[in-house]
Amino acid sequence: MFKNNLNKLVERMKESNIDLAVITDDDSLYYFTGYHDFLHMDFNRPTILIVSKDGESTLITPLLDVLLVPEDTPVNKIETWNDGIGDEWREFLPKIINKHNKIFCEKYKINATVNNYLNELMNGKPLENITPIVSEIRMIKSDEELKIARHTGEVAMAMMEGAKSVIGHNVPEYEIAIAQSQAGTRKAAQLLQDHYPKSINMSPNIHFLSAISSGKDLPKTHHRASTKLVKKGDPIFVCYCGSANFHRFKLGFDRIFWVEEVKDKNQIKAFEVAVKSQQAALEVLRPGVTAEEVHAAYAETIQSEGYPYPTFRCGRGTGFSFLEEPQLVVGNKTVLKPGMVFAVDGGSSAKDFRGQVGDSFIITEDGYEQITHHSKAIEDLIIN
Repeated sequence: MFKNNLNKLVERMKESNIDLAVITDDDSLYYFTGYHDFLHMDFNRPTILIVSKDGESTLITPLLDVLLVPEDTPVNKIETWNDGIGDEWREFLPKIINKHNKIFCEKYKINATVNNYLNELMNGKPLENITPIVSEIRMIKSDEELKIARHTGEVAMAMMEGAKSVIGHNVPEYEIAIAQSQAGTRKAAQLLQDHYPKSINMSPNIHFLSAISSGKDLPKTHHRASTKLVKKGDPIFVCYCGSANFHRFKLGFDRIFWVEEVKDKNQIKAFEVAVKSQQAALEVLRPGVTAEEVHAAYAETIQSEGYPYPTFRCGRGTGFSFLEEPQLVVGNKTVLKPGMVFAVDGGSSAKDFRGQVGDSFIITEDGYEQITHHSKAIEDLIIN
């Protein structure tokens, strides 16, 4: 998978006459090399992949983490550096940079320290942006990526069942978060053992703070689990858009549940409009349509039901990053193609309540394949 991904980058560089690409984003580094879990810039330890259009590639990484580089990584050369020794990672760049003219980097993802040093080496030559090319390469998933995507859906569904198993009157939000994390981790461990025996360094642990909100806090979209006690009649929003992360693949998946009963019947209408708006988007979702057409169907449905224009896009591409292109949003004219993976939402905003439902889908030759599943019927969302 990684060798094919790197070859795609080299081919695109040749087509665009790009001499050198400098890759520093963690997810892109994984996509092209299979290397992950290095400490990187949070610890001021950059890892840099340098790729030339003739196919030569060099991975520059701290000696501390070099044992994490996969044995079958497709790069030609690995260079290591040590904290405080010589000029650290900077020592390797001048001799590479000075040989090339048209040099591109991930302009809006590159760390400022690395970017500033590269600009010094460029001697006034422009440092161009390769992100659009990388994003386009990553839009269409390989068969191996789609296999991982489907398994990520299984992890997300296990997490939701874990949450449901503990939701109840006087249960604190953080206990729901713990339960779903444990369920997802166990499912991920099982999948790794059964289907990815060579991925011995891939952790199954769910490690992202998921969004959970309840009661009158429901409109706080990205509220994290707190010590607040969930009460009878409360709606509870559980979202796995960050924490459903298996084999580094991310998805979108969320639902609203109620504890024992729905006290405010206005919430039922708002939620049903959310479901209706997602369904409107799904009726459009297929190869050949544009991303903005999907968003338009979703937004028009919400407004036709008397709710305000949505505060968030209909959906987004997902993969080894939380957000990939294309986004299902107004103005995005990207044509959908088979192999793309999307989180597709439905929503509505009401007083003290926000209806939302979300699932993930693979674009197929004639439509889509849904990879997260849970009932959207109100009676199935009330937990007794």
